[in-house]
Amino acid sequence: MIATDAYFPNDQTSNGEAKGTEDEGKIKMMKARSNNRAASRGYRLARAALMCGPGSKICPPDRAIELLEAIIEPGDRVAIEGDNQKQADFLASALANADPARVHDLHMVQSVLALPDHLAVFERGIATRLDFAYAGPQSRRLAELVASKALKIGAIHTYLELYARTLVDLTPQVALVVADKADRNGNLYTGPNTEDTPTITEGAAFRGGIVVAQVDEIVDHLPRVDVPGDWVDFVIPSPKPYLIDPLFTRDPAKIRDENVLMAMMAITAVYEPYEVRRLNHGIGYATAAIELILPTFAAQRGLKGKIASHFVLNPHPTLIPAIETGFVDSVYCFGSELGMEHYVSSRADVFPIGADGNLRSNRALAQVAGQYACDLFIGGTLQIDAQGNSSTATKGRITGFGGAPNMGADPRGRRHDSPTWLRAGREAGESLRGRKLVVQMVQTRQPNGAPSFVERLDAFDLAASAGFALPPIMIYGDDVTHVITERGVANLLRCRSVQEREAALRAVAGDTEFGRRQSPDASDDLRRRGIVMFPADLGIDVATATRDWLAARTIDDLVRASGGLYVPPAKFRRAVATHS
Repeated sequence: MIATDAYFPNDQTSNGEAKGTEDEGKIKMMKARSNNRAASRGYRLARAALMCGPGSKICPPDRAIELLEAIIEPGDRVAIEGDNQKQADFLASALANADPARVHDLHMVQSVLALPDHLAVFERGIATRLDFAYAGPQSRRLAELVASKALKIGAIHTYLELYARTLVDLTPQVALVVADKADRNGNLYTGPNTEDTPTITEGAAFRGGIVVAQVDEIVDHLPRVDVPGDWVDFVIPSPKPYLIDPLFTRDPAKIRDENVLMAMMAITAVYEPYEVRRLNHGIGYATAAIELILPTFAAQRGLKGKIASHFVLNPHPTLIPAIETGFVDSVYCFGSELGMEHYVSSRADVFPIGADGNLRSNRALAQVAGQYACDLFIGGTLQIDAQGNSSTATKGRITGFGGAPNMGADPRGRRHDSPTWLRAGREAGESLRGRKLVVQMVQTRQPNGAPSFVERLDAFDLAASAGFALPPIMIYGDDVTHVITERGVANLLRCRSVQEREAALRAVAGDTEFGRRQSPDASDDLRRRGIVMFPADLGIDVATATRDWLAARTIDDLVRASGGLYVPPAKFRRAVATHS
């Protein structure tokens, strides 16, 4: 830095003006610039003061809409939970019922579009722009609104990517969050389902934003403090408990023999030879089948203590038998799972449990753990093309990505090694680094009969119709190391050309148009070279790949395995009654 005092007298500037006058002007400009956020925040808080008692942060629920209309200004960025599981549903309804004449042209920033109210704000003109990560439950409706120009999507993000941008260029002026309990100072207790709450809150609280929390109850003393009260401006006790979805629960009764076969191949072709101990499972019946044959098939192969010991995962009920048989050492969680609360609390050696006796989850940190601390990601998709690119964006649906691209990517910043990482790197021909295992596990046809393997992803058409710069590809083909179908396993690490990768994918695509374009001789050559492995090549008799391997075959079996600690949600209790 140049010291200007060395060039100009203390009482004179470069243009000869009195220096004191210039400095005063600069100070005023700096104060004006630095106080913009504080001034805006002050005006908003003053308008909202009428909704709460003197010196109170508690807003009555019947004044929630008034509160939002007081603190939100046209054109604001607003973040709302919108998580994978728990929803600030009361606040979502209040925002959707605000007066569009007062609240309009909002830019919504949220990880998940799960509720009709999340899209009602666009239909009513309250919001016009959206940045998000996942929209599974609302994917078709979202596509319709985009097609009708009712909203403009800024970008479809991964979870971690969206969280990062809320701290940089998508900082919300208002954050609407949800927690289990609050005290009168605004301290929040999120219980086992912390998920996104601290991350969303921090993005707003430290940039002059307003934070409103919906809670189930106000108490005098919290079991623990998950979000400090000085980050929170208003608390609204909701008339009913917030909505939470058992997103990761899979009924073992719906696991088919084909899922068991694919699970057996995954263990034999991937988990065992690569000694996979640190891993993340995506949602699906195939991965649920893997969890349920760890205590049976994997144990029979002598793999206890050698594979699948450290998970980054929500508390999947289908993991209970593996935990109870000592297969699993630890599970770090994105969020909780409805009905698993008591079971998780009683397994403090496995799950991260606070002094209050409940799970402490964190989606942002779990995404980091899934990307950097895990050696394997395995999950499903809807479409795979000839280059191995996969996408969940199909015709008429904008599903988004969620966290799969974070976990399902080879992290170039990784520097610690492991046997799994090093072996995968050697197979890929790497000499200076290892590789993360990224496995796509998909049946050759989707439940509706649509082929999973295609020459061209629907994502390309979606990009053109929605105005995206690039097609929304979930996992890029050059990150994918293995593809598993009911036909067999394609080990893409061993491929040395684009043509070989394509041939390996066609070999496991089964009786689809994509698969029929390759001769049996070409597939047999890939099998001889160990690039493609069918069940017989792995020593698996397809006739024995049945549900008999499952350590639990019904929800009721999971309850018994938990010692009665797992309490299935209502829709799964109906299944229990059916199987009894």
